Amino acid sequence: MDALALRAQFPILERTAYLNSGTDGPLPAPAVAAAHEELSHAERSGRTKEHFERRFELADELRAAYARLLHAAPDDVALTTSTSDGIGRVLAGLELGPDDEIVTSDKEHPGLLGPLLAARRRGVRVRDVPLAHVAEAVGPETTLVAVSHVSWVDGEVAPPGLAELDVPVILDGAQGAAAIHVDPAALGCVAYAASGQKWLCGAEGTGVLWIDPAFAQKVAPVTPGYVAFTDPGAGLEGAFKETAARFDAPVLAREGLATSAAAIRVLEDAGWDDVHARAIAQARRLADRLRDTGRAVMPRGPTTLVSWEDPYAEDTCARLAEAGIVVRFLPNRALVRASVGAWNDDADLDRLLSAL
Repeated sequence: MDALALRAQFPILERTAYLNSGTDGPLPAPAVAAAHEELSHAERSGRTKEHFERRFELADELRAAYARLLHAAPDDVALTTSTSDGIGRVLAGLELGPDDEIVTSDKEHPGLLGPLLAARRRGVRVRDVPLAHVAEAVGPETTLVAVSHVSWVDGEVAPPGLAELDVPVILDGAQGAAAIHVDPAALGCVAYAASGQKWLCGAEGTGVLWIDPAFAQKVAPVTPGYVAFTDPGAGLEGAFKETAARFDAPVLAREGLATSAAAIRVLEDAGWDDVHARAIAQARRLADRLRDTGRAVMPRGPTTLVSWEDPYAEDTCARLAEAGIVVRFLPNRALVRASVGAWNDDADLDRLLSAL
């Protein structure tokens, strides 16, 4: 991979050490150009039949790109607005109730906590344990497991024992997809949801849901829209698609689809294996250098997130931002987190360490 060529696609890196892709990835210039082109065309030509045909074309393009990333078939991929949207569609579509129990971890992101709390309102029991012990916490009353593939707090990876469970596993892949190698079928999960704007560097309001075809038969579509139908003109005689597209978000903006499709092309052109390997290596290097300075780095897996203890985390992040270094603090935790992508280089890490 030509790391310099990849880095050159992201204008913000000319002036900023951007280490916050776990929140929103940096926008590559081709993605911004693609959005401008779609908006300009709609401005000039109106939003008529051609506009909607173009939106569907872009949706097909993005679905295929997401499928390649996840080593999956496009028919098993739904287009959503976020990780939370994807997980929410699955949990709500299962229509769980008081006889069901979900096991999760004790350090989940609000994006998963929201759907879990909604399930609890329907009487579902939700039990949380440390991520490393989720598999062994599953008991006879457990209906399913819902946890992060990669913890947003510290970069810990879900235990491999999840793949051996007899209950369905749903993975929040917000910090996994495009950051590290992901093959949902190999992970043994039945659904894998991720965001388009984080490690995929695409538009906010885009996301992906992979769902196992057999498991999908148990999930009712939630808020199905025009794109979910085989024939949108069939009225009450209409039927939903047999593919995962029946779980698509009802509407995704044309310019957002174009942004995310163009962004993923930038990363595909660099080569996914190289993108993953470089990001993981850079993050490991940062973690090692932080430890060398005496900082307490949180235990982590071979991922792209590095968190360390800081009793003044929010103030530290504000001070670093003034110096052109973007990291984040984690709410209610005395931690600073850096998200290291393949587009980052040693100069970014040096700036961070020097400023600390």
